[in-house]
Amino acid sequence: MDASPSPAPSPSRNEEIVRLPEAVERCIKRIRDEKNQPPLAKSARKMLLQIGEQSSLRILSTILSSNKPIYSFTGFVSHLVKKDNPNLLTTHSSPRLSSPPSTSTSPHAPLRLKSIRSQLSFEDETQEKTSPCVRSQLSLTGQHREIEHSATISQQLMVLSKLEYRKLFLVLSYIRRQKLEAVITPDGARDISSMKGIPMDVFENEIWNQYGQRFCDKADRIQYLDWDSGKTHIYYCHVCQDGGYYFKGPILNNTRTHLQRSLGDDNILIVKFLEDGASLTGNIVKEGIHVGLRRYQFFVFKDERIKVKKKQMEKEKKAIYSAVKCYFVRIDSISPYEEDYVLSRKTISEARRLFMHIHTLSTIEKYMARFALILSKTIKLDLNFAAVTIERIEDIPFQDENGSIVYDEDGKPILHTDGTGYISEDLAKKCPKDFTTAKYITNNNFEITCHKREAEERNKEPPLLMQCRLFHDGVAVKGTLLINKKLKPGTIQVRPSMIKVDKDPTLPNNETFNSLEIVAISHRPGRNNLSKYLISLLSYGGVPRQFFLDLLTNALDETRHVFSNKRAALRVASNNDGLDFGFMAQRMISSVIPLNEPYLQLCLSNLESGERTKLKEARIPVGDSFYLMGTADPTGLLNNDEVCVILANGQVSGKVLVYRNPGMHFGDIHIMEAVYVNEMEAFIGDAKYGIFFSTKGCQSAAYEMATGDFDGDMYWVSRNTELLKYFKSNEPWSRVYSIPDSEKRNPQKLSDLELEHELFQLLLQARRPSFGMSTAADSWLTFMDRLLTLGDDRATEKDSLKRKIIQLIDIYYDALDAPKSGKKVEVPNELRAEMFPHHMEKGIDFSYHSASILGQIYDRVKAFKNESELTKEIWKLPCFDTPIPETYITDWKDRYENYRKEMTQILQSSYESKNDAAADLIKKYKQLLYDAPDMEESAKDTEVIYKEAIAIYHVTYDYATSHGVEKCSFAWRVAGSALCNLYAWSFAGPRRKPLTISQSVLRELLN
Repeated sequence: MDASPSPAPSPSRNEEIVRLPEAVERCIKRIRDEKNQPPLAKSARKMLLQIGEQSSLRILSTILSSNKPIYSFTGFVSHLVKKDNPNLLTTHSSPRLSSPPSTSTSPHAPLRLKSIRSQLSFEDETQEKTSPCVRSQLSLTGQHREIEHSATISQQLMVLSKLEYRKLFLVLSYIRRQKLEAVITPDGARDISSMKGIPMDVFENEIWNQYGQRFCDKADRIQYLDWDSGKTHIYYCHVCQDGGYYFKGPILNNTRTHLQRSLGDDNILIVKFLEDGASLTGNIVKEGIHVGLRRYQFFVFKDERIKVKKKQMEKEKKAIYSAVKCYFVRIDSISPYEEDYVLSRKTISEARRLFMHIHTLSTIEKYMARFALILSKTIKLDLNFAAVTIERIEDIPFQDENGSIVYDEDGKPILHTDGTGYISEDLAKKCPKDFTTAKYITNNNFEITCHKREAEERNKEPPLLMQCRLFHDGVAVKGTLLINKKLKPGTIQVRPSMIKVDKDPTLPNNETFNSLEIVAISHRPGRNNLSKYLISLLSYGGVPRQFFLDLLTNALDETRHVFSNKRAALRVASNNDGLDFGFMAQRMISSVIPLNEPYLQLCLSNLESGERTKLKEARIPVGDSFYLMGTADPTGLLNNDEVCVILANGQVSGKVLVYRNPGMHFGDIHIMEAVYVNEMEAFIGDAKYGIFFSTKGCQSAAYEMATGDFDGDMYWVSRNTELLKYFKSNEPWSRVYSIPDSEKRNPQKLSDLELEHELFQLLLQARRPSFGMSTAADSWLTFMDRLLTLGDDRATEKDSLKRKIIQLIDIYYDALDAPKSGKKVEVPNELRAEMFPHHMEKGIDFSYHSASILGQIYDRVKAFKNESELTKEIWKLPCFDTPIPETYITDWKDRYENYRKEMTQILQSSYESKNDAAADLIKKYKQLLYDAPDMEESAKDTEVIYKEAIAIYHVTYDYATSHGVEKCSFAWRVAGSALCNLYAWSFAGPRRKPLTISQSVLRELLN
């Protein structure tokens, strides 16, 4: 194994920093160790830097293999360099390189190969103290390209580089595109540096007052109450069309990725391209982005654009471009105040191999799609991989009646077990029980919680299925892990179909970032709604219109009575308990607070409005239907037309409908038989919530639903008797039309420089709006809508529509897979709809009035009028009209005034996580009330809590009387637990006690 290079001594301000490529440093260290030589002098290092990596290695290899004694290591190197390079300039100083005229007004314009002075130095040279020669190392690819730049670092930047990185970044963020040295004087830099020991919130306030308010909009101010809470710090760089850029952050966030855990938050820069400037942004990707004395380089990108309507996308091109996020990572730093870290002096290719051996993939498209697995927002399980056995087991392929394997149109075997493996019970129990909550808490709190609950977890039931990402020894695995009680403790079994990147056997077993990351788990299904796709397919299968209209009538009646009927109100609230309004309404109603209470009326009004919006989009609730995570039958007993469905009370039996989003084919809804499998319990115990498919024969219902697999796909399962009574299944989907494969580019045949160029071209393609999928979906829905309105006397037209629909289905399914396949998906003109049914809301000039079931649903919801009016008068509950100390009123008046100022600043801000910041602000005031996160965890005197809660109630409602009912929210969001408890106890009287009931039980009883 090669020895790692010795760390270079920390240079003083006037010393040069001469770093060489990692391979050269290793060779130098080997010579020093084997031949007992002193460190190589700076002059010789500079000469090696000038001749490049390959020439340096050749010279050092000559020295290493020489049997002659070495009297001077530096002299020997200098002699050989001069001998091979007689024209080499060897003076210790060189003329200053001038800066070319800047094409950008940004101080953070991309650094060119010929100069870094425009980024780092003063315009006025008389004001600067210089480091005589700064080396900029460009480790873009396999070869380190090192060019010695006679440039200078300004005194300001050198001084500010002593700051904690997040503080330096905040300073750069608040000066926007101004030149650092034009804004901050040397004395100003020293003043800022002198504040390096103060808390972050105080530091932010000082920097905002001095600089931020001069150069930033008020909405761009970054304020947090819990800078040191352990939350993820996200650092943004926004790239403008002219190639300039500015910084924004740090922004605090509750989620974390494998990339962030492995490298650390401050070593990752998320780059957003705000406009389309390919030529200039290309330079940034090639040359990197400098943040202070650090250099960040392109690493991975992910397309996070939201699926929006085509018209909206055309209007908001800026939003589209910025949705494709590039993740740059720190490769090097020329700061004397920073130590090396895991990626120091590594090439980008070497850095990527620490996560997975991505270079083994055969296409460019899969290269980036697979590498982006490190960007999933996950919970990391605390595993000791030295004590974990990871086994590979075989997939089960489709086989015909002769036992021959069945292949798809691309020549790949079709698999019954695509994307699913096993995990032993002890490892599955490490998954947090309340996974949704754990996913959004900080790592520090998660670790504390894990230690507190260790004993409890030994006894809890683990999840049935875990959707995961597994990174181990260069291998990247994506799929689901089914609990298997038959496995030995500490065992994980994966199948070849789960392995998205395999290990390179030619590489040594170097350290990699090993981790088991959980994306989602099987869980109790919530309330289920239909969709336009499902209603269309069910209608085509024979379900009458009246069935859907009856469901709609029931849903509208429920919203009609939400202000007057407690059961209707509680039902709507419990179905939306993931929302603040839903949870609070549920809590207030359960505490017997009257429905006409002003703030409860506001909550119910918002919920009613949301319900009607859903209904207008045909998202109608339907009973006895669920979404469940799917997997393959571990027993091998299920037949092709059978499934095993496990709900809260165990396995169910009988006919079921099974469907997978976004299925569009007439045969994508299957009628199957749910059967009880005794042998299943030996594998899964009492684990719940999932659907198992057969592993026998040459067919699979999951595959026939838009090539469904088991890497986390959710399947709609319905036991609704009315649907089962009317629905008749159709022939399952099989591909009829196929888009030709695009030319495959093999990254293994590219040099590192060529690879980075190709990856950037892929990035540019991702940034261009693509309407293939949305156009196919819109045209499909339009033709399907038309098909459902035609009678049998229009057979010719119906056949024509069916042919178009079938072709659009295949195009849509190709578009779903396009990011990995590289196929160029376009919808032919003859398959594009020109006019759309009115329920799609494409605008009056592009719409016709549809008489289909979807059109009827839309019209009924639009025509629906709620008879109840929202109470506008602010009044108080008599229960809280009790005397309390005036000091509580005074204290909470001041606090409420501060809260309004702080919340206004948060809501006016432009950063993405302002909802998190608003929630954190509420937590701050709950802590002031309870001396704990909430009343249930408080050790504070209950009587004092009640009195303070009443004070909050009166202060808030007095203010709301003249400013609107919305202002009542502070009382219930902060003191809701205390107020609800107090009201419930006062209503119950001395002989009765309030009953506590869990949300899940309440939801089950109501639905």
